[in-house]
Amino acid sequence: MSNQAQEADNQRTTGKGKSRKINIGIVGCGEVTQIMHWPSLSQLAELYEVTALCDISPLVLETLGKRWNVGALATDHRELVGRSDIDAVLVASPHAFHAEVTLAAIAAGKHVLVEKPMCMNQREAKEIVAAQRKSQVVVQVGYMRRYAPAFLYACDAVKKIGDIKFARVQDFLGSNSLIINQTSAVVRDNHLLKALQEEASRRDEELVIEALGGNRAEDVKTAYRLMLGLSSHDLSAMRELIGMPAEVLFAAQRAGGRYLAAAFDYGAFVCQFETGIDKIPRFDAHLEVFGEQKTLRVQYDTPYVRNLPIRVITTESNGEGGVTTIDAHPAWGDPFVAEWKAFYNNVTENRLPKSGPEDFLLDLELFTQMVQLIG
Repeated sequence: MSNQAQEADNQRTTGKGKSRKINIGIVGCGEVTQIMHWPSLSQLAELYEVTALCDISPLVLETLGKRWNVGALATDHRELVGRSDIDAVLVASPHAFHAEVTLAAIAAGKHVLVEKPMCMNQREAKEIVAAQRKSQVVVQVGYMRRYAPAFLYACDAVKKIGDIKFARVQDFLGSNSLIINQTSAVVRDNHLLKALQEEASRRDEELVIEALGGNRAEDVKTAYRLMLGLSSHDLSAMRELIGMPAEVLFAAQRAGGRYLAAAFDYGAFVCQFETGIDKIPRFDAHLEVFGEQKTLRVQYDTPYVRNLPIRVITTESNGEGGVTTIDAHPAWGDPFVAEWKAFYNNVTENRLPKSGPEDFLLDLELFTQMVQLIG
């Protein structure tokens, strides 16, 4: 850990500083920052203060700076991470820039909460792992589903289910805009310079080609992007709930890469995975584990409406020839708030996050196996 980051941590944990708050710089002020991260940080005002914003759009930057009363604004992430009034950085830029911003923040001695995916390919991931190990700052990947109280409840409950016979991971949803446009007012720059948009697309394409080991068919590239985006939530949660599979038995894509199916080998059982994006404004994401005498299901709803309940549904024999189903809602609260609480504890207690860089590498290993089977 750098001297600057260590001193900031010492002040917070010993109480010698003026405040126990962590100062946050945000890189990327798009919809997930506006709808989810900013309200979560505002709710945790006793823990965090946002002291700087960065976005490639001057319009978005200036509008949100005034609205959120943040005076330090930058269009270059290198300017933001170098600021002395920043302890940690939220990386919420487009996926293709996650690694660059994360590495710059680590080099500047800042802790990092990076939205999923942490990066686009294994080379970038290994660079981040090496940089984090050298600096000893906290790097946490934004898998908020894994920090939800209902999910933690399920992780304990699945240990009591006995031998697992089968498992399923499913995630079907309509495009996020179908819900966002009805529930949120997002500040956007509809006149962003075309050159900036083209640069982001070019970098994304280069990193995907590098990840796939060649210029694959467009449907395979689309499938890989879906894995990095939506599927990374699902498979990361699967790994924590039931462990890392031995191998991928089967994988296929259809509809131009927008629908995926796979089967994971756990030795004594198989976990079936299916996902797709359609035009129905609903969100159906769940993990389900089947035992001999009990089943357990974690049911998620859209993350773009705050504080929607995440439920754990268990079904078992009642011992009298019938069935008992319990629909549990362990706690109120939003998963984004839960992950920010965990990040605070990780930083102030110098703990490695469960969703750290090395953990994300396991997701990339699964994606690589899946790509080999589909294309």
